[in-house]
Amino acid sequence: MFKKVLVANRGEIAVRIIRTLKEMGITAVAIYSTADRESLHVQLADEAVCVGGPKAKDSYLNMKNILAAAIGTGAEAIHPGYGFLSENAEFARLCESCGLTFIGPKPETIDLMGNKEHAREQMKQAGVPVIPGSDGDVNSIEAACQVASQLGYPVLIKAAAGGGGKGIRRVDNEAELKEAFPQAQQEALVSFRDGRMYLEKILEHVKHIEVQVFGDAQGNAVYFPERDCSLQRSKQKVIEESPCVLISPAERAKLGAIAIKAVRALHYLNTGTLEFLMDQDHHFYFMEMNTRIQVEHTVTEMVTGVDLVQLQIEVAAGMPLKVKQGQLLPHGHAIECRINAEDPTTNFRPSTGQVKDLYLPVGNLGMRIDTALYPGVTISPFYDSMIAKVVALGTTREAAIAKVRRLLKEMVIKGIHTNQAFHLRILADPGFLAGKATTNYLEQVILPRLQDEIETKKRSGLSRLTGE
Repeated sequence: MFKKVLVANRGEIAVRIIRTLKEMGITAVAIYSTADRESLHVQLADEAVCVGGPKAKDSYLNMKNILAAAIGTGAEAIHPGYGFLSENAEFARLCESCGLTFIGPKPETIDLMGNKEHAREQMKQAGVPVIPGSDGDVNSIEAACQVASQLGYPVLIKAAAGGGGKGIRRVDNEAELKEAFPQAQQEALVSFRDGRMYLEKILEHVKHIEVQVFGDAQGNAVYFPERDCSLQRSKQKVIEESPCVLISPAERAKLGAIAIKAVRALHYLNTGTLEFLMDQDHHFYFMEMNTRIQVEHTVTEMVTGVDLVQLQIEVAAGMPLKVKQGQLLPHGHAIECRINAEDPTTNFRPSTGQVKDLYLPVGNLGMRIDTALYPGVTISPFYDSMIAKVVALGTTREAAIAKVRRLLKEMVIKGIHTNQAFHLRILADPGFLAGKATTNYLEQVILPRLQDEIETKKRSGLSRLTGE
């Protein structure tokens, strides 16, 4: 087992990884930017190294400085968390060349699955059902129009090297395609330095279902209960839960068999998540694979009792998986709400500043709040707006919803705007409570109601949005 591991990340995921390292008796090394000097992950780590200025490109994306920090502190491995360099094959290769273990998949797997079109082709060859789309890259408006006419509108323009909602546009006709294609391609070039695009048929009224998988060096592979991540805004997940209430045990087993087929075809090492769309007839279509730990791994941990980060570290150290497939049944129901520093009443404008007061509720079974917040910490404009994850486990979905509502009502974060009240609105919505919300439900049903309420309150001279 490793004696010292460097965590190449920040915020709540860095805190979460450091805590597991400490529980395993492993020395934790943090990295930080000049803006994060007083951050919680720096305070919790055994050692900490500044790797650059406040902008991510100068610090958390600075491969040279991060590797120097790992070698200089005597770390044996690097855990990348999610975001930043977690799906960067070049960084994984550099780790190997420096004699460091990258806690994640092999570089060639990251490369393959990082290109969305290549990933689709690989899955098709493995017999995994995929969303109908273009064969290969589509890099001109003319070619895009031809493919779209064959698939039938609406279609989705997607960046081959995409992620995080970048380089994606929905188009409903040829005129929209001609306008949106160069915009999406330019966004892809800016975000990923890669202008390759492809087209995908849009499946309407679908759920976003994902499956966490694990593979070890001995050839063992398992899948975990599925997560329902259908509540999204601007292609970003807002609420996640496990399991999906609409999926039967037989369908879960079928989806798991598909996931294992993919893992075997890739000779996959460590953890990753296969993302699917589920149509109204409960057919599953592969979308993409994230070759890292996910933000929403917490709900999987809650329903299975497995520490996924610990499992990552053990597998990276060459140990066989300590869990068997038969053990990975969902016990209860878990829900996660992503708490962002943003103002839903002003089109979710990011909020920055000092957290002047903080109360994180504690007590009772089946609750968890992952965060790097503490009173006095400053939320800077340089990084992602997510500041906490509120997670609850109940014996039933209804019990989990009741618990997470209580947590959200009790939690106090003063000094910045957050989306707590917005989450309470979602958790009270009839469509969400019925478990039938699809990927477009938040934007087509809940957000218009929110906007109507905001306009009404403006006319009435009120400014605050309540969650009730």
